[in-house]
Amino acid sequence: MIVLGIESSCDETAAALVNDGREILAESLLSQTEFHRPYGGVVPEIAARAHLENADDQVKRAMQSAGLAFDQLDGVAATAGPGLIGGVMVGVMTAKAIAAVHGLPFMAVNHLEGHALSARLTGGVEFPYLLLLVSGGHCQLLVVEAVGKYKRLGTTIDDSLGEAFDKTAKMLGLGYPGGPAVEAAAAGGDPERFALPRPLRGRPGCHFSFSGLKTAVRQTILALPEGPLRDADVADICASFQAAAGDVLRDRCARAIRMVHQTHPQAKALVVAGGVAANTYLRGELAALAETEGMELVAPPQRLCTDNGTMIAWAGLERLRRGLTDGLDFRPRPRWPLDPDAPPAAGAGVKA
Repeated sequence: MIVLGIESSCDETAAALVNDGREILAESLLSQTEFHRPYGGVVPEIAARAHLENADDQVKRAMQSAGLAFDQLDGVAATAGPGLIGGVMVGVMTAKAIAAVHGLPFMAVNHLEGHALSARLTGGVEFPYLLLLVSGGHCQLLVVEAVGKYKRLGTTIDDSLGEAFDKTAKMLGLGYPGGPAVEAAAAGGDPERFALPRPLRGRPGCHFSFSGLKTAVRQTILALPEGPLRDADVADICASFQAAAGDVLRDRCARAIRMVHQTHPQAKALVVAGGVAANTYLRGELAALAETEGMELVAPPQRLCTDNGTMIAWAGLERLRRGLTDGLDFRPRPRWPLDPDAPPAAGAGVKA
């Protein structure tokens, strides 16, 4: 069984092919980083235009790389939300067109489900498992019970960790994207120089909050002597920020693990996915926690943590072999929670 996957929810135009033997047959990706770098973040109109101009070419590249024709596919999947709606529409319409012309099943994939299931492609993780989904737009803890069945334990009540990384990088003049820049700078810094807060650490539940941490970084920068920041100051702020983030993730995940041990004792894995999961320091912190709590940390390869077509193809394949296909009248969704029954979390800006 072979599925083509298309990803276009933010600033990556990607296509990939996978089969049910957990083989990645081809991957093609166009990063829009250079398009958005002058603006310090993703501009939705520019992103949508770039997707429109490049989606067909990325599909063509993937198909040629795999040496396949469309009549050899068993289905086509696309990210149908959540995300920047202009880009999402481009990917969905491209996939629908291929499905319609070649008589293929179409799978509308939740972008978050793509991240959630990616560890099953690369690590063969069995259901159920605990998922930390941590990216530029989301920070959630969920129990992954089956394909299409998720129970949210916690979410951010204001900002995501990925956004906090990006804003920290911007305040320090490190450029865009911020996550890799902060991690690189932190490697040479002193994580104990600045006493940054650990929001919600020790509090009941599994929710996250990072707005106060961002504010503390800004106040720390303003408290330094006037003039250009020294390289040592930048490195120490990044290291202190990253250490604070790691402490928060460990605390929140520890509470979630203990909850899962009660409700799903058969769960053996803590899976971390999403763009921030590419951070080596945070992976190390989570690996240490998982070992302490008697679980295994599973993380996709770093290239599959950021947005990619491979995870969408795999999620589409997982859905296809369970008969979970969608009609060509499926409407793209700018917001699409994995657990629609989860109660709202009190906060300034809850991410669905």
